[in-house]
Amino acid sequence: MGSVTSFWCESAWLDGGPVRGVRVESADGRTTALTRAENPAPGDRELRGLVFPGLADAHSHAFHRGLRGRTHRDGGSFWTWRTAMYALAGRLDPDVYRDLATAVFAEMVLAGWTAVGEFHYVHHRRDGTPYDDPNAFALALRDAARAAGIRLTLLDTLYLTSAPGEPPLPEQRRFSDGTAAAWAQRVREIPADAGFRVGVAAHSVRAVGPDDLAVVAATARDLGAPVHVHLSEQPAENDACRAAHGATPTELLERAGLLGPDLTVVHANHLTDADVARLGSARVTVAACPTTEADLGDGVGRARDLATAGAVLALGSDQHAVVDPFLEARGLEGAARLGALRRGAFDPADLVAALTTGGHRSLGLDGGTLAVGAPCDLVAVDARSVRTAGSDPAQLVLSATAADVTDVVVGGETRVRDRVHTTLGDPADLLLDALRRLT
Repeated sequence: MGSVTSFWCESAWLDGGPVRGVRVESADGRTTALTRAENPAPGDRELRGLVFPGLADAHSHAFHRGLRGRTHRDGGSFWTWRTAMYALAGRLDPDVYRDLATAVFAEMVLAGWTAVGEFHYVHHRRDGTPYDDPNAFALALRDAARAAGIRLTLLDTLYLTSAPGEPPLPEQRRFSDGTAAAWAQRVREIPADAGFRVGVAAHSVRAVGPDDLAVVAATARDLGAPVHVHLSEQPAENDACRAAHGATPTELLERAGLLGPDLTVVHANHLTDADVARLGSARVTVAACPTTEADLGDGVGRARDLATAGAVLALGSDQHAVVDPFLEARGLEGAARLGALRRGAFDPADLVAALTTGGHRSLGLDGGTLAVGAPCDLVAVDARSVRTAGSDPAQLVLSATAADVTDVVVGGETRVRDRVHTTLGDPADLLLDALRRLT
């Protein structure tokens, strides 16, 4: 066992609630001991406020960060926003994406995210031909995560059609491997390691037909990998699926053998009652992305119904309109309140679970708890800021923001100290340089 590092937490989130005075010891990146301690011992690193287990962002498109604050003037819809997104995707290359993603991942760590699922579908050159290394973009994202100090599950995404039975649009060619078999072979060649897990994804039932969804399911089983899919984000997706296949998107996933505990469905805003029952009984994870869904006008989802039916909830920042796990948690509760016309759809502990254990489950990771043997990932939140002062510690998730995250530990290593990233400092300059190269 390597050298032991110890942290004293003024208060820590244990077993679903805050506990005062907890000492955490770690070695080789994992927690080796948890003890009650009223005061720090010599050599302890002090973490003030309330310390949560690491938070996992279940759904990210890092390059979408380039659109923040640039798409609001003319209103529009998800579909008009998508045009701007395609234009941005068309300007990416592996080098600029490495720098952009490094800045985005660093912003995420500063906000308290310690793990991320990157839903990755920009694979090839602009004309659709592979780079000399067909996984050049995947490796750029791996390097970015290492530089930022965040755990990465790369959800390599199959994308074959623009609509059911239709070839990719010119702006989608770099997303496509041509066939599901070619995609599966490329995914198998991505070199995973301890901090870099490879998962798989089908972009959506718009982009992947029934036979190829079955290939995704088989590939996930072969690799022992988590599998993700965008599901029923927009009513138009449901309408096209019914017209082409005589089924809802959820029914199509069931036919392909995808429904199960290893599946995460993203958004799931427009579901029938039968869809909710299917997803719940299969114990899928539902990754809600409330700030993105609000930004794009996607609609209010059925998170409370899904959780009641048996689904596990996770949260993601998706297009990074904001990077703030606490706003995502409040967005989940807020949308449920708006739909139900009552407060308290979720207990605060449920929201913390979505940020921690739910997100890690979605990504095939074993973190999200403060427990012996778990990864030593810690997120300290200021309980005395102008936003949080006076809050019940058990309800801090409903008053804090990313600005209140003071310290972040990933694998026993301090990545954020006193609100500053320990290796990258302020990532804004890196971000601005990457954005300049994209314009």
